[in-house]
Amino acid sequence: MLTKSQFWDYNSYITKLFSLKKMKAKLEALKKEFNDEAEKIKSLVDLESLENKYLSRKSGVLTLLMKEMKSVPKEEMPAVGKLANEVKQFLTNKLETIKSNLGNKNNSDTAFDPTLPGTEQPVGHLHMVSQAIREISGIFEDIGFQRERYPEVEWDYYGFEALNMPAGHPARDEWETFFIDREPINKKLGQRILTPHTSSGQVREMEKGELPIRMTNISKTYRRQIDASHSPMFHQFEGLVIDKDINISHLKGTVEYFVKRFFGEDREIRLRPHHFQFTEPSFEVDISCGVCHGKGCKLCKEGWLELAGAGMVHPNVLKAGGIDPKVYSGFAFGWGVERCYMMKSGLNIDDIRLLYKNDLRVINQF
Repeated sequence: MLTKSQFWDYNSYITKLFSLKKMKAKLEALKKEFNDEAEKIKSLVDLESLENKYLSRKSGVLTLLMKEMKSVPKEEMPAVGKLANEVKQFLTNKLETIKSNLGNKNNSDTAFDPTLPGTEQPVGHLHMVSQAIREISGIFEDIGFQRERYPEVEWDYYGFEALNMPAGHPARDEWETFFIDREPINKKLGQRILTPHTSSGQVREMEKGELPIRMTNISKTYRRQIDASHSPMFHQFEGLVIDKDINISHLKGTVEYFVKRFFGEDREIRLRPHHFQFTEPSFEVDISCGVCHGKGCKLCKEGWLELAGAGMVHPNVLKAGGIDPKVYSGFAFGWGVERCYMMKSGLNIDDIRLLYKNDLRVINQF
């Protein structure tokens, strides 16, 4: 027979044992009850309600049950605590799985709503060189020039010989030409080259036999040069006018018209005598500085900036194109697109290579 002291010790043990089993049973029952309710969830709203019911920090079913752990024997606390954490982790994982599945289902089942605003896409713009080409073309179209296109991979004949530079002529050395063929592959046309200037289109245009001529040719050109003012690939625009009684005043008037349209009414030009093998007489075209307006500054030194080359078409070039120089005359000019653009008022581009580095900090300014 138990003594009074032994009876109370035994009674305390039974009470604690009962509390431990009861807590474990409650946790298992909560897990099953939650799982049954979770299987019935059909929307994110229902899911949120389920999460609040079981895991709310103040009134969640699991939260309240955890507060009852104080009745569990101290030596059994780790085991019950581990079980409680496992149940909590089960609830959390189950909620995340349901949320993910509901999200995928909603994305696939949602019908397209045409009234919703669209996703804004990034909008690009033309490169500044392309902008310049369009502007130049438009200026000359306004006075009757027709734009033509000629090959960038050209024959030596059209690039040099037809332009009064026969084989071995020292003027060829000035162009720093890229040759595709080591030796001539055509008896008349010679080697293939990357055209060093748009002037190669002059005789091609004359060979059409359609007079008078008033054309522009804007194209890529290639020379073995690279520094702040030169690029191995750059763009030129060629102008060619051939008709009866064409003289230098027509050349000067056309150049001046372009300069005032492209650079501004306040800019002036001057024709400075020079030598080009395919024009006679020949000129360098200078434009008044847009910084000091012709007074002289650090940029221009004396008030002028070299712009382009021009001149009256050489009689030998007319003959190469099948045109009688005693009946017809003409003028031509060849200018760099990039160089013209860099000389526009208000621009501060001091290195032509900046135009082709694809640096958005530069490109997005234009």
